[in-house]
Amino acid sequence: MEMDRKELADFLRRSRERLRPQEVGLTAGPRRRTPGLRREEVSQLAGMSADYYMRLEQARSPQPSTQLLGALARALRLTIDERDHLYVLAGHRPPAGPFAGEYVRPSMLYLLDRLHETPAQIIGDLGDLLAQNALAEALFGCVCTVEEPDRNIVWRWFTDPFVREAYPEEEHEPHGRRHVALLRAAVARRGNDAAASALVERLHAASGEFTRVWDRHEVAVERTSRMKVVHPEVGLIEFDTEALLTPAEDQRLVVFTPPPGTGSIELLDLLRVIGPETAHRSHR
Repeated sequence: MEMDRKELADFLRRSRERLRPQEVGLTAGPRRRTPGLRREEVSQLAGMSADYYMRLEQARSPQPSTQLLGALARALRLTIDERDHLYVLAGHRPPAGPFAGEYVRPSMLYLLDRLHETPAQIIGDLGDLLAQNALAEALFGCVCTVEEPDRNIVWRWFTDPFVREAYPEEEHEPHGRRHVALLRAAVARRGNDAAASALVERLHAASGEFTRVWDRHEVAVERTSRMKVVHPEVGLIEFDTEALLTPAEDQRLVVFTPPPGTGSIELLDLLRVIGPETAHRSHR
C-alpha cells in the first residue's frame, strides 16, 4: 500500500475542523477564529510534535507509524470506519476488529442455511469447523461424533489418515501445505495467542510431517482455490472455492462451486439426491 499524502492531509484537516474544543475537553476561548481545533491542539492530544503534524497536513511528511495513526485517531475522535480510512491513506493496513471466536453471527448462519445448491462451511481462522450445510455434510461427512477439540481440519489432516482418502493422492502434499500456510498466517495475525500456541504445540507433538511443513514458513490467506474431492458413491468432483471473510478475518464462509465444463455440476446434482448418508467414512 502506498501513502496518499494529499488525501491524508485533506482528511486530517477536515477531521480537525469538525471537532469543537469542548468535545475533547478543551476551552474554546473568546478569540478563537479557527473552525474546530487548532493544529497544535491536535498534536498535543496525540502526543506528537506540532511541526510533524503541520507537515502531515501540508502533505510533505514521511509515512507515519501505526502507533502515531492510532494516537491521531483517538485525538480526532474518529469512528472505526474513519480510523480505517486514515490507516489506508497513510499506506497501512487497518487494524483487525475484535475476534468472533467460536461465536457465529446469526447473519452468517442465515446465509449458510440458504445455500441449498452448493456445499458451504464456516471455518475459524485456526481451522475449526464451526458449521456446515447439508450438502457439505453429504460431501465431507458429519463431524457430530468427533470430539470438539478434534474438529479442527488442520489437526485431522495431520493426525487422521482416513481423512486423506477423500482427496486424490497427488493433491495430498499441496493440500497439507495450504492448511499450514493458512494456519501460519492466522497465528501471526493473532499475535501467537493462547489458542493458536496450544494448537501449534499440539500439532508439533503429534505429527513430524506438520513440523516439516511448518518449518517452510509459507503463509496464505484463503480467498479462492480449486480442489478435487473423491466421494465413495459419486466419484471425483472438482470445485472452485470462494471464501468470504469476517472483518477480523477470524472466520470464513467457504462456498464450493462446480467449475463450468468439468461435469461436476451433474455430479453435485447426484450428490444432492444421495444425501449425507453415504458421505466418506473418513470424515465421520
